[in-house]
Amino acid sequence: MKYRMIEHRLDSVAIEQIAFIDERSVNWAAARSVTYVVHQHIRYTYPGPIADLRQRLMIAPRGEHGGQRRIIERLDIYPQLPTQTQSDVFGNDVIAMSAPRIEYGLDFEYWAIVEREAAERVHHEPRSVLDMPSFHQESVLTRADAALREAAEHLRPQAEDPLDLAYAINRFVFAHMTYAFGATDVFTTAAAAFRIGKGVCQDYAHIMIAIARHCGLAARYVSGHLLGEGGTHAWVEILVPDGDGARVVGFDPTHDRTVTMKYIVVAVGRDYADVAPTSGVFTAAYSGELTVRKRVGVTDVRYAA
Repeated sequence: MKYRMIEHRLDSVAIEQIAFIDERSVNWAAARSVTYVVHQHIRYTYPGPIADLRQRLMIAPRGEHGGQRRIIERLDIYPQLPTQTQSDVFGNDVIAMSAPRIEYGLDFEYWAIVEREAAERVHHEPRSVLDMPSFHQESVLTRADAALREAAEHLRPQAEDPLDLAYAINRFVFAHMTYAFGATDVFTTAAAAFRIGKGVCQDYAHIMIAIARHCGLAARYVSGHLLGEGGTHAWVEILVPDGDGARVVGFDPTHDRTVTMKYIVVAVGRDYADVAPTSGVFTAAYSGELTVRKRVGVTDVRYAA
């Protein structure tokens, strides 16, 4: 029997058992709520034993984020290790673990059921989030050089409304950049990617953040999943004043659009370094090899009456 996952079950289920719905058959304009299953299998393999492992995972979709809610989750680890889940300064779930010795490998299998509600597409957060210095100040990966500052000064007069300015920056980054896998890496700064005009979603996001912050906008990096894409995706959230709070609007400069119900947020931060899905250290005379498999799909859609 194929699981529709409507009952929010994750016990003893395999990815092959889940009845995913073809996203192309979904009437997204009429959808009232959508249920997703997120599945990731992360494997580290080593040539021999390693010692003093300290590992961190940031792979759990945010429990509450606008219209997004994480309903249930499950993490299996082999060999079994004790874990601690903590919330970082940005409200992300960080799973931490350690082990004195690992023989030859480490496997993580993570499951989550996530729901998104169309009625909550307007995303508000407390004013304190808007005022966080982290979203206004330059970070290591988003520091603006002369070229990025020149771009910001060119774009700033084009719109008085902060969201109109964000749209202009989004379009500018999309037009300036060419998507090229392998042209950059996770250490590439916004300035370096802007200079060569090539990169991946991480670079597009860093460049937009660098320009937006120089223009006086509060901007944060978002790591998550985009339905229909294989790897982890990155985009930007702009925060603007709205009454006593802040309105949050997601922009995807890689695709020149605002975010839709097809996006699932995992973590937010100043830049990629704050939200890396996996990170860790260990003691050994050799390095390990990382492989990741991921599946994100729709399992239920409810339409407006």
